[in-house]
Amino acid sequence: MKTLRALTLALVAAGALGTASAQGVRAEVGKPLQQAGEFLRAGKAKEALAKVREADAVAGKTAAEQLTIDRMKAAAAQRAGDMATAIQALESVYGKSGGAEQGQIAEQLASAFAQQRNNAKAGEWLAKAVQAGNNSASVKQLQSYLQSASGDYAAIARDAGGAVAAAEQAGRRPEEGDLLRLADAQQRTGNMNGYIATLEKLLFSYPKKDYWNAYLGRLPRKPGFGDRFALDVLRLRLASGTLSKADDYMELAQLSMQAGLPTEALRVVEQGFKNGVLGTGPEAGRHQRLRDLATKEAGELKAKIAGLASEAESFKEGDGLIKVGYSYVSLGEVDKGIELIQKGLAKGSLKHPEDGKLRLGMAQLQSGKGKAAAVQTLRSVKGNDGAADIARMWIALGNG
Repeated sequence: MKTLRALTLALVAAGALGTASAQGVRAEVGKPLQQAGEFLRAGKAKEALAKVREADAVAGKTAAEQLTIDRMKAAAAQRAGDMATAIQALESVYGKSGGAEQGQIAEQLASAFAQQRNNAKAGEWLAKAVQAGNNSASVKQLQSYLQSASGDYAAIARDAGGAVAAAEQAGRRPEEGDLLRLADAQQRTGNMNGYIATLEKLLFSYPKKDYWNAYLGRLPRKPGFGDRFALDVLRLRLASGTLSKADDYMELAQLSMQAGLPTEALRVVEQGFKNGVLGTGPEAGRHQRLRDLATKEAGELKAKIAGLASEAESFKEGDGLIKVGYSYVSLGEVDKGIELIQKGLAKGSLKHPEDGKLRLGMAQLQSGKGKAAAVQTLRSVKGNDGAADIARMWIALGNG
């Protein structure tokens, strides 16, 4: 609410001083108002309010003088914490204003009532502000506050969702605040699929580490998400800069080893050592043993991978070629790997066809020949078991 108080003060004080100058109020009114403005700028709200009352006590005031006094009174009273006086002055100003200004005054009244914890009146004035065409960020902030205070998260989700949809339909990036309000409301109402989808929108539009952490922490718990993608989630954590714990580095390396990708495991371990995450503390010996094992198996893979590729060519199913192809990719022979993965996809009879397309897209991202083909492949990945989610996240990383 501090932001709203500052906004109110700035708008009303500026309006009061501007009107005083433009309307040419009499000296006996204008002088104390000028002094009130000086007190406000000095942070002395009670002294300012006393000067405003001095001006208000002048007899025979014109309508313009009274309007100027009421504007300044609202600013001084609100800053002094005298909400009753501020509301009275603002209501007087509202009745004499029109157009866009009326929308601003209505917002200020909504803010004042909210500070009094009179949320019902605050809601009434907020509706008048919107009706007058005031759809400012501070109005949306106050709407969210009032809805949260009432516990009406369904209304927040509806309003924020509408704002996000309108932006998307207009070809604009949704406001970060609208996405955050929508995500919070969805989480509070138990709409986990909606929450995940909104986090995904945040990642594409505002790829911050906090959003990556939230998304990747929730993704494995998404209904239907396959356990076989645990390695992929950790890969995304590494690529998004959100892999920070020694145990996570170790788990990623170990899962890579189990997948027959010791070279990938070695790169992960080496990065952990370089970052100072591995190689220190009571587990330093274990870290080094995994490093040595990955080094050994990476060498063995180089020696036998050609034979593995020949063997996979003889299989009826294409899964073997896809696996060997991705092993080539991990060794740095990306073009060779892509060729084998494509052969595996063409051969068919795959246990998880969408997984194969995912591996192809991930390999194409590493080919150095532009990402257009990779994005096209990744966008083609379908299904609800996690492959499509992982594919979209690699696209998001490429857009960030």
